[in-house]
Amino acid sequence: MNLILLGPPGAGKGTQASRLMKERGLVQLSTGDMLRAAVAAGTPVGLQAKAVMESGGLVSDEIVNGILSERLDQDDARAGFILDGYPRTDVQAHALDAMLAAKGLTLDHVVELVVDEDALVERITGRFTCGACGEGYHDRFKQPRVADVCDACGASNFKRRADDNEATVRQRMAEYRAKTAPIIPHYDGRGIVARVDGMADMDAVASAIDGVLGG
Repeated sequence: MNLILLGPPGAGKGTQASRLMKERGLVQLSTGDMLRAAVAAGTPVGLQAKAVMESGGLVSDEIVNGILSERLDQDDARAGFILDGYPRTDVQAHALDAMLAAKGLTLDHVVELVVDEDALVERITGRFTCGACGEGYHDRFKQPRVADVCDACGASNFKRRADDNEATVRQRMAEYRAKTAPIIPHYDGRGIVARVDGMADMDAVASAIDGVLGG
């Protein structure tokens, strides 16, 4: 089974992809992870990417497509894959079509995690973690039982990600709406798009995705 998992940053794609990997044996193909792995392995396309990044440039679609093509040829991807963070644009969606066709592969599902922007902003900007053990908390949904003391380890130093602020989150949402959301009609005509409520709790989202993918 091969699928694309879509949704803006913070929608929970990583959480759901990890679960699908564990339960269904699928491989998560994240562009960032693939890029770093290709550079570390010194593959031909990875060396191209390394040169571009070291010069301060942006990695081109051609290089990203080449890295994905290399990754799809690896044995573990044959059992099925989840594309996370790709395709991001209509151009990439068409390139993916050609790539899969050349390899005799098909795309079975496109699952979009649909979110409410204001609620997602609240979800993300309220997050904080224990600086000692990494236990996660939230200003509204999960405060420590004792103020300023971690439930898990008792430490009292907490931290927040610098990019978990409203301006950054809304900018990422705007980029998703402008660039990535428009690729959905590309797949709608094939009848393979399913929309899942990404604001539900994690188990409900997982159950809904299972309903889409079937047994």
